[in-house]
Amino acid sequence: MIKLFRQHATVKSITGIVLLLVLFSMIVLTIGFNIFTDALLEQYADGAYLTAKTASQYVNADEMEDYLQSGGEGEAYEQVWDNLDRLCNSSGSTFIYVIIPDTTDYAHIQFIFSTIDHHTKYTRYDFGYLRETTNDEYRQKYRALVEKNSDREIVVRDKGYIETDSHITLLVPLKDSEGNVSALLCVQRQMDVLINMRKKFINRALLALVALILLVLLGQSFFLHRTLLRPLKLISDEATRFSTENTVSETKLRQSIRNEDEIGALAGSIDRMEEEIQAYIENLTKATAEKERIGTELSLATKIQASMLPNTFPAFPDRTEFDIFATMTPAKEVGGDFYDFFLVDSNHLCMVIADVSGKGIPAALFMMASKIILANNAKMGKSPARILEDTNTTICASNHEEMFVTVWLGILEISTGKLTAANAGHEYPVICKPDGQFELLRDKHGFVIGGMDGMKYKEYEVQLSPGAKLFVYTDGVPEATNDQNELFGTERMLAALNEDTGASPESVVQNVRAAVDGFVKNVEQFDDLTMLCMAYKGGETALKTYELEIMAENENLSRVQSFLGECLAKVDCPAKAQMQMELAAEEIFVNIANYAYAPEKGRAVVRVEVSDDPVTVTLTFIDQGVPYDPLKREEPDVTLPAEERGIGGLGIFLTKKTMDDVSYEYRDGQNILTLKKKIY
Repeated sequence: MIKLFRQHATVKSITGIVLLLVLFSMIVLTIGFNIFTDALLEQYADGAYLTAKTASQYVNADEMEDYLQSGGEGEAYEQVWDNLDRLCNSSGSTFIYVIIPDTTDYAHIQFIFSTIDHHTKYTRYDFGYLRETTNDEYRQKYRALVEKNSDREIVVRDKGYIETDSHITLLVPLKDSEGNVSALLCVQRQMDVLINMRKKFINRALLALVALILLVLLGQSFFLHRTLLRPLKLISDEATRFSTENTVSETKLRQSIRNEDEIGALAGSIDRMEEEIQAYIENLTKATAEKERIGTELSLATKIQASMLPNTFPAFPDRTEFDIFATMTPAKEVGGDFYDFFLVDSNHLCMVIADVSGKGIPAALFMMASKIILANNAKMGKSPARILEDTNTTICASNHEEMFVTVWLGILEISTGKLTAANAGHEYPVICKPDGQFELLRDKHGFVIGGMDGMKYKEYEVQLSPGAKLFVYTDGVPEATNDQNELFGTERMLAALNEDTGASPESVVQNVRAAVDGFVKNVEQFDDLTMLCMAYKGGETALKTYELEIMAENENLSRVQSFLGECLAKVDCPAKAQMQMELAAEEIFVNIANYAYAPEKGRAVVRVEVSDDPVTVTLTFIDQGVPYDPLKREEPDVTLPAEERGIGGLGIFLTKKTMDDVSYEYRDGQNILTLKKKIY
């Protein structure tokens, strides 16, 4: 309830006016209060000064020493004290006293005369009483009267801690016949009248302020309600009704609101807005229905296009000679990029990646036609160059819209690793050799498919060794743009590829996609993103690879030995060669466990590769510990007795003697030690 009350426009508008009124009144009240206080203080000061002038006539400054010597007794002293006492009680003063300040630092004063109003609760100071000066303000006043020839000083005490309530003290010097200040005469008066007058002033001012606020509240409420708030409420109620019912009111706002000001103009605008919104809703309903129909068709087209691309992985689970993975992410519902791969026969794998000019539905239709034509020509057993030539001829024959498509097409001879390819204006492919880096293969480009009839294309061959990888892509990858209009570029693409050269084709594609997403961030995708990666593992006589990743700890040595034994058993390794390799593996793994990560722990990779003709076992140890080349260590002198040889080095020495080849390299933050042994 309180919240709704606060939200009411009347409350807000009147509250603002009242706050301004209060602020203005407080300023005026403060100014008046200060002027009133200053005037009263001036009257107090004038009265105290007249009393001080009268009192100074009773005290003979030349006889100050006599007063001191009298000890507060004697006829002369008592006569002066009586005069001061009568003056104090008749003038309305609280104290009248005469003091002699210590002129060295004015930190102490001595009382000579001290009288007090008999009706007060305070007590006077005895003759000769010595006390510390009240505060630094008094010290400054004493100094001004004694040293600076000031004829009077005043101290007002109405704030903070005060011994005798709020009061005013007026000080005048008592000068002897030579003009020297021999003592100070002080008159103190309580400011109870001032305090009472100020309270009355404040009470009357606050009462006037409250009356004024009430008057403003009543007048302003009536005025605002009649001229502003009632029309606004009518407008608000109508807006609420319209938002709920979405129908134009039969009674227009302008019929109820006759104001000829901005409120009236607003009412007319609301009437027109309702009519225009109703018309817009009718049109929007028709447009939404049409858009939903188009959206449904586009969704269906997306599914159809996706189903035309091979998207089940692993694509060839019964083939161990290669692994392949690809993705296509359209910039719109459907795209113009496409990839394809299929077996022409049991020994030939055809791979295609292409990019159609344009985007959206026209590009998608052209893409489907191009994919079918390329696949049909490839399955006839044609060479890559002939496939592109015949596809170009077919497309140019009916390409009335003058669209085109860039194509890279390669056919892999699975048994030998020979890749024959042709390029029709597409991006350069990327090749990664075994244990190497991904690098662009700057092949020869032919003209785009569909651009001109009768074009001839050249093909080329690339020999892929077991362990090599092929990566092809469309221009959506290097041309991905961030919010600074920077291109992702081929350099960033190669860097992403080379982050993990040993990754599977699926991981290779995912690594590049992650790098692109991290580069463009929230920028909307401009072009289709299509990538394909193929890893060649070799034919039936090619390299066989087994790998174990394990924590580099001595407790895991038995697992490493079991893993190596299982791998060697698969190739019927002779007992002597197996023993030599197991001893070498023990030496290398124990060294990694003890020293590579000390004092921390880390992981090690043990890789066994078996190749034919001749049968050779390659044993590789990989760790990410501190860089260390054990082959650089000086070989021990085995002719010396054991007690005369240095400690260590014998294990790696025996390893080098029993293996056919031992090599070390430090690459990509990894120690890589490779042992090779021919077993047949």
